Amino acid sequence: MDLIVKDLAAIDEQLSHRHIDLDPSGYFIIYLDREARLIYAKHFTNVIDERGLAVDPETGKVIPAKGKVERTQTTVFSGRTAKELCVKIFEETQPCPVTLLDHAAYLGREFVRAEVALVTGQEYVQD
Repeated sequence: MDLIVKDLAAIDEQLSHRHIDLDPSGYFIIYLDREARLIYAKHFTNVIDERGLAVDPETGKVIPAKGKVERTQTTVFSGRTAKELCVKIFEETQPCPVTLLDHAAYLGREFVRAEVALVTGQEYVQD
């Protein structure tokens, strides 16, 4: 069993280092509110420049991948489960704030991780 877990972790780690194109419609910051028992997803708009970097549409400045950035979200979504969040974002919001399929798949995986952390009491850190 330990070998399988290690093999799966190695596959996941390897895939985490691949190139991905950023979604021109924006990005999400996902976090938990344990008291309210909710998963939150803040959506922020961005523009992708000629280098493939996300930039703030208002300032034109590159949005760093790490560190604190002072920006105002466009929308805040919340749900009790990963499925509830996915329905709100992908089915009920028009236009959909996600335009790339790989971004949608990533969000689905992250929402499931957040739901598991919420239910089990584990720490959740967005990947």
